[in-house]
Amino acid sequence: MLDRREWLKLAGLPVLAWPLAARASFPTTVADRVERLYASPGPHPNGLQATKDGLWIVDQQTGRAALVEIETGKVIRELATGADRPSGITVEGTALWIASTYNRKLIKLDAETGALLGSYDSPGSGVVKWGAPSPNAVPTGGHGLEWRAGELYLAVPPAVAIFVLRSRDATVVRSIPAPGIRPHGLGWDPDGALWCAESNYRAFFKLDPASGRVIKQHMLPFEGPEVHGKVVVPHGMTIWQRHIYFSSAETAEIYRTPLVSRAG
Repeated sequence: MLDRREWLKLAGLPVLAWPLAARASFPTTVADRVERLYASPGPHPNGLQATKDGLWIVDQQTGRAALVEIETGKVIRELATGADRPSGITVEGTALWIASTYNRKLIKLDAETGALLGSYDSPGSGVVKWGAPSPNAVPTGGHGLEWRAGELYLAVPPAVAIFVLRSRDATVVRSIPAPGIRPHGLGWDPDGALWCAESNYRAFFKLDPASGRVIKQHMLPFEGPEVHGKVVVPHGMTIWQRHIYFSSAETAEIYRTPLVSRAG
């Protein structure tokens, strides 16, 4: 979480505006309803994937993946992933893909047993573009993940890009620019567009998955949600039944907001 002053300093925002908004060609909406749903099974939820079987949540502190009932948060099952502080999760058939962020790997697991099916280098790894420069900065890899039609979409903050990989061997096919400087969770819109959470701006961007062109920006309210005087920052995200579900790593909670809200 960030207090408002920290958020504005980090994001480089004037009040209630993203710095590119004045010259952007895309519309902005502001979420008029954000629901706190339930606490995550782990203390640092960092990646989400909604499926017909429930909501997968991967925890960066414990490295575990939990499948929960999407409406209640009741745990259906949990798996040890073996990932190093993971930040993203998606599903391909009976397999899970995990972004193992701090050892800069993508790992593929059996969704029932957690057995390792494959491990690959994460493209675009490096040092992130925000925060004070440091000679001791730790390189990191991928964050948000989505799968569709034999391809993985991977948000990589150090590269400020979304990489598209063949899921059979994790070979990079192409990449598209990511919004902002801290792209995180990904989710598919019902119309086929790709959404990307930008944590520092507390916003979600609807993108053309072929070019990365921003179609619209959907912001969380400036004044909330708020916990103990700090605004909640989105990390993992997914889309289910025309709602954005997102996690806050700092509060260890899952939230939901409709895709359609008032104009900004």
